[in-house]
Amino acid sequence: LFAKGKTSVTEPAQSRNHTERMFDWFLLHPHVDGNTVSIHGPATPESRDFQVPGDISSAAFWLVAAAAQPRSHLHVRNVGLNATRTGLLAVLVRMGAHIREMVEIEEGEPTGNIEIRGARLKGTEIRGKEIPNVIDELPILAVAGALAEGTTIIADAGELRVKESDRLAAVATNLRAMGVQLTETEDGMEIYGGTPLKGAHLQSYGDHRIAMAFAIAGLFAEGVTTIDGVECVDTSYPGFHDTLEQLTSQHHKHTPTIGPVRGQEA
Repeated sequence: LFAKGKTSVTEPAQSRNHTERMFDWFLLHPHVDGNTVSIHGPATPESRDFQVPGDISSAAFWLVAAAAQPRSHLHVRNVGLNATRTGLLAVLVRMGAHIREMVEIEEGEPTGNIEIRGARLKGTEIRGKEIPNVIDELPILAVAGALAEGTTIIADAGELRVKESDRLAAVATNLRAMGVQLTETEDGMEIYGGTPLKGAHLQSYGDHRIAMAFAIAGLFAEGVTTIDGVECVDTSYPGFHDTLEQLTSQHHKHTPTIGPVRGQEA
């Protein structure tokens, strides 16, 4: 925006387009040609009001929990429904969940509600161009794969090895501890689902998405699940523990213990 002339960014596959949509909303009008985005500068955005939607990456944990529980029924309100962020929903539909999206706001970022009904999930493949759209949701989708009948394959996701933790290794280690059979690969894993999960003592590896994914896994496990190092959850979802506690007290008999939160045992 501050440089003279044209600046272009080209990506190997389409990633999230929040920046392009934000530029449009503030009347900067970037040019998009395939996977190349260009802007002419110097340019100044116009001041406009903007509504920030709920984060679908945070909603993903509850969506998978509902999807994997037959006869469950969940509404998520005021969540972002940007098409470059909703790959999780497409994967869960392939796996057998029943999902309805209702967009209520189109301007800026599409925002609306999700209604999901759970079912007995079946395995699927997640790879290729779909990966950028679900990269942050892959840990919880791996949990969904463990709960599903059949094999779930995750491939082309080597980026997960350089996130807050090596998420492929962390997911594989924790799933194995819960009794899941899987094969870890350089850029993904094959998960052989359908075996009942068993409670285990797990590590978060200092990674908020690992901690939250395995808190959800603990809901489906026989026995006690304990996760150490869950302070990292506050990085992205400070209210996660309260919501988990509320839901488990209402709907689940297997309540996971997710380590010390705010100085207390959960």
